[in-house]
Amino acid sequence: MKKVAIIGGGASGLVCAIFCAKKDVHVDLFEQNSKCAKKILVSGNGRCNITNKNLSSNDYFCQNPSFVEFALKEFGFDAFERFCQSIGLLLDAKDDGRVYPLSNEAKSVASLLLGHAKSLGVNIHTDTKIKDIKKLLGEYDSVVIATGSEAAPHLGGNRDGLEFAEIFGHNIIPTYPSLVQLHLNSSVVKRMSGAKTEGEVSLLINNKKELTCKGDILFSDYGVSGFAILDISQGASVALAEGIHVSISINLLPAFNAQKLSNHINKMAELDPKITIFEILIGLIPSKIVSGILEELDILHSTCGNEIGIKLSKKVANQMLNWRFDVSDTHGFRHAEVAGGGVDTADINPKTFESLKQKNIYFCGEVLDVVGRRGGYNFAFAWASGYLAAKHITGD
Repeated sequence: MKKVAIIGGGASGLVCAIFCAKKDVHVDLFEQNSKCAKKILVSGNGRCNITNKNLSSNDYFCQNPSFVEFALKEFGFDAFERFCQSIGLLLDAKDDGRVYPLSNEAKSVASLLLGHAKSLGVNIHTDTKIKDIKKLLGEYDSVVIATGSEAAPHLGGNRDGLEFAEIFGHNIIPTYPSLVQLHLNSSVVKRMSGAKTEGEVSLLINNKKELTCKGDILFSDYGVSGFAILDISQGASVALAEGIHVSISINLLPAFNAQKLSNHINKMAELDPKITIFEILIGLIPSKIVSGILEELDILHSTCGNEIGIKLSKKVANQMLNWRFDVSDTHGFRHAEVAGGGVDTADINPKTFESLKQKNIYFCGEVLDVVGRRGGYNFAFAWASGYLAAKHITGD
């Protein structure tokens, strides 16, 4: 009987373990935490955006974007859904392509994966940190490194897999936090902490617009978070790591253009000369953000309608639709959902996930230099890479 060691009990490790065990391979899975699937349990705010129906290499960032194409084709949504049905996990696909467990609970995903692995005879060793990778390779026919990335160290994120890869001569692409909040150079932001709104955020690299995303924007003590921010964070993080100037532009009211918005402000002022600029704006956006706008423009809250006029209306409107902030940093690996960079895919077989540097060593999931957009793409790659590694190990 073949013996396989899998290091890491996350998404890719568990799927790999299940498909190996199905083919009567002896599987020992080593997990450093007290329990497996910690990142699965917290994903999607406990709902687990498990995959996406619309998968393509355009949804991933790495040195070699075509690397993911075979995996996404071989174990795409349909194949993954069949696998889920085989373990009793039904899926709920949304109109935007995002897919969740029908139970709407991440814990059902973790429980069913673990339960199925155990029922197939997978030996799960928790609280077990592997230190000597070469010794392990000497004891098993194959070793799968599914250790994840540095993201979320409180859930076990670390550099172990990268260090194992270096032992076998693999190149490591510099890592960076992704799907992460951003720090801003702004004293005003702190006073808006806790305010949330729907809007549009543009990423500017060296003052050139690179990407615009819509979604919620949440101001905090350090800067900004929210889905719109997470969606632009990959590009911001890479540029910051390279020492390039990064800024963002926030459009608080995408439904308006500057003319329409300034006309509205001016009209309200003309209708009621005693209304204040603060009162006009709180009819449009949260009060804390109104205070931030007025502070930034050095306009008194008490400025009355009869003091406003067209010039001030335009000034306020332009600020609300194009509020620029310099980005000083990300909120770090501690708060990142995933990490970019990792084991260079040039040294990995994209059809088997076996190392091209060392026979019988496999790398799958987030340890590799592959990071996806928000929306289930990172899980999709984890499932697919775990499946293909198992397929090659078992000779299926």
